[in-house]
Order: sequence, then C-alpha cells, then structure tokens
Amino acid sequence: MQPVELRRYLDELLESPAFTDYAPNGLQVAGRRPVRRLVTGVTACRALLDEAVRRDADAVLVHHGYFWKNEDPRIDGMKADRLRVLLGHDMSLFAYHLPLDAHPELGNNAALARALGIAVTGSFETGTHRPLGMLGELPEPEPLQAFATRLGVALGREPVTVPGGDHAVGRLAWCSGGAQGFIDHVATLGVDLYFSGEISEPTVHTARECGLHYLAAGHHATERGGVQAVGEHLAHRFGLEHTFVDINSPA
Repeated sequence: MQPVELRRYLDELLESPAFTDYAPNGLQVAGRRPVRRLVTGVTACRALLDEAVRRDADAVLVHHGYFWKNEDPRIDGMKADRLRVLLGHDMSLFAYHLPLDAHPELGNNAALARALGIAVTGSFETGTHRPLGMLGELPEPEPLQAFATRLGVALGREPVTVPGGDHAVGRLAWCSGGAQGFIDHVATLGVDLYFSGEISEPTVHTARECGLHYLAAGHHATERGGVQAVGEHLAHRFGLEHTFVDINSPA
C-alpha cells in the first residue's frame, strides 16, 4: 500500500478534513516505501522513531506528530534529528490528533470506555466538529476510591484524585489528554465524576466547589488506546504487520 493511499483511507475513516486542529492531520512526512510494516505510538519522539527503524518499519502512525501551531518553523536541533531519521530511512509519518480522540469506535475516549466497562450514553460539546468528550454510566455505582483504583490499574499509573464530596460514582464524563479545561462545562451536566489526562491549579477548586469528583489519569496514559485500535484495524483490513510501541511518559 502506498503512503498516499493509506493517507486517503485514514482521512476518510477519521473524518480529519472536518477538524480545525493544532497541527496538520494526515501524512506529515512522506516516505517512498510501500507500507507493509507499521509501528504505532503516542508521540513521534526520537525513541519511537529509533524503535521503528530497528523493526524495519515502513511507516509510523502517532497521535502527537509535528508542525504544531506557533512553534518555531526552523528545522534544526531536535526537530532536524527526528526528520533526519524518517527521511534517511524513507519512513512515512502519519499523525492524527483531535480526530483520534473523537472517533466513536477507534478513538482514545472510546478505548477508555472499553477498558473501564463504561456504557457510553452520549457526548458533551467541546467546540469541535465531533464532540471529543463522552458521557456514560457504570453498571453499578461504586465508591470514588474503587473507581480510581480501577482506572489506575487499567492505565498503569495512579491517578491524581480530587474528591468533590462523598458521593458514589455512577454517571461520569471523560476526555483524554489535556482536557481539564472542560471541567466547568462538565460540572453543569449532572455527572458524579469527570476524568481526563491532566490537572491544573483551578481544576482542584472547581471540582471541590461544584461537588464533582475529578481524576487526572495522565495525558500519555489516556491517549494510548486510539492509535493501537487504528493500527489493529489497518492490520486486519489491509494485512499490514502492526506493532504498538509504548515509549513511557510520566506526563
């Protein structure tokens, strides 16, 4: 499969042209090799690229790619080193940011629902073409700490927990990555708990004063599921050899 063919398929699958994003979605670096071996990961860091080279990958698919808005456009230092690895080995780089959060089946937030046994009941508005955040319910209400422990086990890291009272968790909202800023809106939706990847100082006070439990489960940790699901989908549909490589990050 040629890189441009894979780009067309992914753009349609993830509806990427419909999103106004912080970086270009799709084929960010075009290699000349047909795509047979695919490595996926959360961020196109140097460690992931080196592992892709070691595995003789033809392409890398990530959630966090390059060329972010307002970044320095000059190609030097770390940026030059990363591009040198890709171009020197004719590897293509595909990156999908918001489209990979939002997809209702293959996205990061859908993956979190599956991992935690949450029944998705809807979504909440995030100002994007397709709402990124999801709403759902647990089969049975459970204590805050019990849910926090399950979340930590599922994602492999203990979440930062901010209690918003002593109520149990039954109805909840979630949005992967740096989505703590949505907490003010979520607090109006009648849910017991909101979880995302990161936490800011104001998040603590909003949670406490609005009676809403908040969990910060890790930006990286909450965004591993989508790219894996897309990689597995491509492997099944096109017979690609797919490997997910988790370059751990404490953030």
